[in-house]
Amino acid sequence: MAEVKPAAQALESALALLAAGAVVAIPTETVYGLAGDATNGEAVARIFEAKGRPRFNPLIAHVASMAMAEGIADFDPLSRLLAGKFWPGPLTLVLPLRAGAGIHPLVTAGLDTIALRMPRGFASGLIAALGRPLAAPSANRSGRVSATTAAAVAEDLGDRIRLVVDGGPAPVGVESTIVKVEDGRLRLLRPGGLTAGEIEAAAGIAVERQAGAAIEAPGMMLSHYAPGAAVRLDATDVRGGEALLAFGPRRAGGSEGAVAIKNLSARGDLREAAANLFSFLKDLDRHGADTIAVEPIPFDGLGEAINDRLKRAAAPRDGADANGN
Repeated sequence: MAEVKPAAQALESALALLAAGAVVAIPTETVYGLAGDATNGEAVARIFEAKGRPRFNPLIAHVASMAMAEGIADFDPLSRLLAGKFWPGPLTLVLPLRAGAGIHPLVTAGLDTIALRMPRGFASGLIAALGRPLAAPSANRSGRVSATTAAAVAEDLGDRIRLVVDGGPAPVGVESTIVKVEDGRLRLLRPGGLTAGEIEAAAGIAVERQAGAAIEAPGMMLSHYAPGAAVRLDATDVRGGEALLAFGPRRAGGSEGAVAIKNLSARGDLREAAANLFSFLKDLDRHGADTIAVEPIPFDGLGEAINDRLKRAAAPRDGADANGN
């Protein structure tokens, strides 16, 4: 089983494993990541192996500085502006990959673009100490609920990896927002921990949504973030044998008969709800209900990212739909 070490004591152990081509679960401000050297094909393959992730779904490469990012990708003026405003933080930019950048092709899934993010905290220090970018999808088995605590990582992946770095609960609680600048347009590829409104305010142009787009970045497949139980959205009642994922001060009809109840935010705060989403889904799943009913959640602000994750968790599941984060 994986060793779980506090972040304050884990830097040397994590560096040694990464330098040897192993993978390490690390905390970030969004969710926990399963990190490997993005320039090492064997390390990247171990990420896919541990997650059971399809090879055609690209990974995010995490950097510690703009100098490192500029060695990997070509920045247009708008992407540079957004990086200056929101890095380090929960924003991923999809950019043209530089020739000779050294990123292994498994990271980009054969695309000529690269998804880049600059995280905060332990992850940033680890990347800087390693001197190379880290590919780091969420630290969970492919298609399952993302981990926001070290304990959740150890429960899901503890038999597949050697080290989990414990940095406490992830403060944002959902993955990064992914955007791409193309022909002067700003496209939202995945909603996340940075709202579209915040991005629009910084960019000075609208963020465009595009339904049914081809896979250009992580988190774009239909079935994703799924617990073992089925997920029923926009529930106004609770049916026999269901668990309830609640939101706000008022309950769905029949909630007193729920197998279990977790309220994302009793006061209706979307930021609190985002931080609780994955851990509460996992907790409800442990109660053995066949279905988790989810009360309606507003689409405003971070509600867009929360509803995106829930829609993917509720999507039909089969072998073709499974993917990672």
